Amino acid sequence: MAGQERTPLVLLHGVGLDRTVWDDFRTEYGRLSGRDVLALDLPGHGEQPPWRGPAGLAAFADDVAGRLPPLAHLVGFSLGALVAQALAVRQGGRVASLVNVSSVCRRTAAERAAVEARLEQAAADFSVSAEASIERWYPAGTPVGPEAVERTREVLLGNDVESFLAAYRVFAAGDAEIGPELSRIRQPVLNVTGELDPGSTPDMTRRLTEQIAGSRAVVVPGARHMLPVEAPRALAETIHHFIEESSTEHHD
Repeated sequence: MAGQERTPLVLLHGVGLDRTVWDDFRTEYGRLSGRDVLALDLPGHGEQPPWRGPAGLAAFADDVAGRLPPLAHLVGFSLGALVAQALAVRQGGRVASLVNVSSVCRRTAAERAAVEARLEQAAADFSVSAEASIERWYPAGTPVGPEAVERTREVLLGNDVESFLAAYRVFAAGDAEIGPELSRIRQPVLNVTGELDPGSTPDMTRRLTEQIAGSRAVVVPGARHMLPVEAPRALAETIHHFIEESSTEHHD
């Protein structure tokens, strides 16, 4: 089946990033599949206008829904995964399958306190917070090259701070908001995280898999949070196999 006749893949990034975080993944995925791939900027990020006014997971999902194709295989990373989950619940007929990459799920009290502390740091000193994120994502010994690290830093520091803080609040509270709704997701679902991710941990991925009936979990050995940048080939292969298998089962 020609690529343009198949259900496209739509990619959603994380807080403070933009659609370019998927560039290496898209290159690797293109070697495997002729399926069309569309990377979208989340509200208040990239080329989207600054976000003003109330922000919540439902509002972000509704904003993204207005830019989605009629039907898509949806891949969300970090905050993008929470938005994708909300879309699978709220716009289920438009989501052919769902892949949650580096997703949080039902944070414990300690995990919630940690993310709220990072939010407070970002509100107090955005540039210091951004550098702390870089160090958390790309610690000493990272396999990610310095040019890629610098690209991430430039995207982070280029954020409209008010929009960033709104998105981070959505990220901090979104798992509690969508958690009770996860059992309503009926699409084929894959949950992927890095073995060494300190924030979106393998344990969170197991929780997510337990909450969504029939979903599967994959933990990428030796990888941290930024899977689209750190392990684009492994991520592309994992998602490609999942999408093609679920598409065959559902006649995509």
